[in-house]
Amino acid sequence: MAEIEAWYIDSSDEDQRKPHRLNPNQPVSLEDLKKIGVLHWKLNADIYETDPELQKIREEQGYSYTDIITIRKDTLPNYEEKLKMFYEEHLHLDDEIRYVLDGRAYFDVRDKEERWIRIAMTKGDLITLPAGIYHRFTMDETNYTKAMRLFVGEPVWKAYNRPADEFDIRKKYTASLQGS
Repeated sequence: MAEIEAWYIDSSDEDQRKPHRLNPNQPVSLEDLKKIGVLHWKLNADIYETDPELQKIREEQGYSYTDIITIRKDTLPNYEEKLKMFYEEHLHLDDEIRYVLDGRAYFDVRDKEERWIRIAMTKGDLITLPAGIYHRFTMDETNYTKAMRLFVGEPVWKAYNRPADEFDIRKKYTASLQGS
């Protein structure tokens, strides 16, 4: 399985769509991501409609609902405002599951020491961010991605911007980090 690319990012307020790598680059391994609850699979996005591997993951994880979203300037109304909104640090009370079918984008997640890790998502990447993890989403400089959103049961769209430490799911998540 191809290793997903992830790295610690700088604190520059330059365009959020840039890679923001530290110099020298500080890569983050799949193993390190797993320690904070982030799971990754590399699939064949060309056959997503009939992919037995995707079907198996959906059955094992209980992902019963899916939809597909295309994000790009010419199709998403108020593109720049939406991008700023996605980039607000937040958490969800459910896992966030995304599968990139085409294009590219970034997810940023916090590690145990509160440092930002940028995860580069490209075609075929399926990622699960655990409920309660602080994260944000942004496009890269191509300004295009097509992604499948997966859910356990009915889709939940509510994001809780930081601070949201009072939620039980956040407490449960931070407690899970103590053991890793």
